Amino acid sequence: MFMKHSQIAASIAPRFLQAAEAAARAIPPAFPLDATVAVNPFLGQTGEDLAAASARLGRVAGIGLTLPRAELAGRVAAGEISDDDLVEALLACDSPVKPQDLGWLKARMRLPAAPPVALPTVAQLAADATGIDWGAVLARSFGLWAAGFFDRGQALWTPRPGHGAFAAWREWATHDLTPEIAGLHGFCAHVAEAPDTAERAILRASETLGLTPDAAETVFHRLLVDLGGWPMHARWLLWQAELKGGTDSTLVELLAIRLVWEEALLALCPVVGGQWRATVAAHEAPVQPSPDQVLDAVLQEAAERAHQRKLASLLSGPATPKDTPVLQAAFCIDVRSEVFRRMLEAQDHRIETIGFAGFFGLPLAHRPSGTDEVQAHLPALLSPSLVSTSHASPVAEAEARIGARAARAWGRFRQAAVSSFAFVEAAGPLYGGKLVRDALGLVPNPLQPAPMPQIEGGLTAAQKAQTAAAVLRAMSLTEGHAPVVLLIGHGAQLCNNPHESAYHCGACCGQTGEVSSRLLAALLNDPETRQGLPALGLSLPAQTLFVAGQHDTVTDQVTLFRDCAAPDHADALAQAEGWLAAAGLLARAERAARMPGASAHTLARRAADWAEVRPEWGLAGCAAFVAAPRGATAGRDLQGRAFLHSYDWTQDRSFATLELILTAPVVVASWISLQYYGSSVAPQVFGGGNKLIHNVVGGIGVVEGNGGLLRAGLPLQTIHDGAGMVHDALRLTVLVEAPTEAITAVLAKHDSVRQLFDNGWLHLFALNGGQMCARYRPGLTWEGVSGAGQAAA
Repeated sequence: MFMKHSQIAASIAPRFLQAAEAAARAIPPAFPLDATVAVNPFLGQTGEDLAAASARLGRVAGIGLTLPRAELAGRVAAGEISDDDLVEALLACDSPVKPQDLGWLKARMRLPAAPPVALPTVAQLAADATGIDWGAVLARSFGLWAAGFFDRGQALWTPRPGHGAFAAWREWATHDLTPEIAGLHGFCAHVAEAPDTAERAILRASETLGLTPDAAETVFHRLLVDLGGWPMHARWLLWQAELKGGTDSTLVELLAIRLVWEEALLALCPVVGGQWRATVAAHEAPVQPSPDQVLDAVLQEAAERAHQRKLASLLSGPATPKDTPVLQAAFCIDVRSEVFRRMLEAQDHRIETIGFAGFFGLPLAHRPSGTDEVQAHLPALLSPSLVSTSHASPVAEAEARIGARAARAWGRFRQAAVSSFAFVEAAGPLYGGKLVRDALGLVPNPLQPAPMPQIEGGLTAAQKAQTAAAVLRAMSLTEGHAPVVLLIGHGAQLCNNPHESAYHCGACCGQTGEVSSRLLAALLNDPETRQGLPALGLSLPAQTLFVAGQHDTVTDQVTLFRDCAAPDHADALAQAEGWLAAAGLLARAERAARMPGASAHTLARRAADWAEVRPEWGLAGCAAFVAAPRGATAGRDLQGRAFLHSYDWTQDRSFATLELILTAPVVVASWISLQYYGSSVAPQVFGGGNKLIHNVVGGIGVVEGNGGLLRAGLPLQTIHDGAGMVHDALRLTVLVEAPTEAITAVLAKHDSVRQLFDNGWLHLFALNGGQMCARYRPGLTWEGVSGAGQAAA
């Protein structure tokens, strides 16, 4: 029988609920597969520095947050990290337990570090005492319930639709005999007797488990981490609700479920009570980094300073002067665009490329053809204010809907328990041809554009001009326009890849950039737009044509959308397509050198190969973000590792564009960088596991094998080539050409952005004439960069 307890003291009950909320906020969100967005896995730890976060996540997850010490020491031995890098990193560290000097640092770095070990849960203690792997039993039982409860259309049935997570789970668990069969006798009755709300269950369990308010937050965090990616999905539900001004309690309800399990296991195995009390006492202690964690953080900082030295050398030459362009091409700031932009500019010195976030400044929610479902086409940090649609004529739309419904019905027929075997018997031979075609991995057909998107309800002439002016200023594209300006979004053609949306545009919330680029091109070509711009202090030459396009980042092919009849520009567009094709060939040659078993001629086949686990490297290797005129980086080989955002501070009235860049594109880039970082240094918690054994669950994410806990983050094959890591886990270095006073003023207004720099999750430099001249230091201060000039004034 399970012990019954009185209610926890009313005076401290709020502290336990506050601890539950804090633990929930420490979990990063994980976006579903149809709109995968890279997320900073340390989103809940940005208020502390790397060493402190290492201590916290070491306690609750048993992970370290730096590259392995042996690898970092190897870089020192190889001369990649210099003594100057080590000294500067040591001086930048303000921990009282840091190495005293360079000699001590170099001596200690040769010693192996003790691996971090998470404080145990009751489930772990009970497993050690009974010999039954209660963690695996919990994962199996909870994962099966969660897959049905959170399902987004993949399953044919879901438990307790319309009910909250805790209520739905209680009904499920009172009939799930898996724990009882494993030996947790009385579990169904225990669940039936549990309090009727998550809050009451948390309070009762806190008392049963002997928790104190000081221990509760990291105990709760530990238990949420124990549920794998499911709490991350619940955190996404909260994220989405808060974007709309609401809230969501699912994450806290998952904590209540996990606590009910802990209660039951403690009652089953009271012999572990002493060990559990010692664990609670350990959770009560303040989170403080150990000397080992501080040492590793210093070495990580030194590795990043070594990379910054290389950047400073690369950007040390004079800025490249601009010629009058015959072609301008705006690409997404995505690091994959850096290679293509460099190759395109090499075709002719009169080609100018521009970098801007791939949603092109249009805050869109889009309704594709064949459905009324709305997709976000803007950064996850923002809320849409415009709705667009690709719905065609009523007749065509009706046909598209019928086709979509038929496809869904056919898919359900194939999966249904009653008909699945009959389907194989009856339709198997008909699928022979498809299997052969897919197995051959034929090169994919060129991109087929969707129907031309339109803004629902349209825009007034004034709205058109205002929107266009805002975008042009944000792009620093206010003068010197070429006869043809390309607006090139990006996407990826992939086959049999659950994480397909992760290869699309992060600034478009995991969608391709097609909708945004086509709508912006139409807006900038619109006569009403052009007539309204002079009143806003801007103008576009009559001969300038904007043309949308899409860069396929798997094949490096660019498709131009001929949405606007432009006979006068036929020759110029033909020339542009020739340049794009030549640039694509060169880009493929450069990228193929990094891809296992690839050549420039076979790279495109990866898009159609259903067995290909590495169609491309995505954003692996990302290490820098540059916001400056293109002249600062033109002609420099940044090896596809830099986000390039065009920005001319001399055109930025009141530094509104600077504020936008630091609070949106920089933050999105930090999410991408830190997701790759987290998936590299802590793959067991923040990585997506092995693609070869993935199964899609609920249309949400993947599990490894045939069940268990959701795996969020990047799959191993995204960052590893089979022999070693291809992503160098470095925190992002942000370089901005603007006066330091202006940058400081923006950071002073935005505490959440300032935290990223003050606590070292990002590095920040000011540029002057394209050269690094000042380094940001915590507390809104700056220090000069050795050998550089003064900050821009």
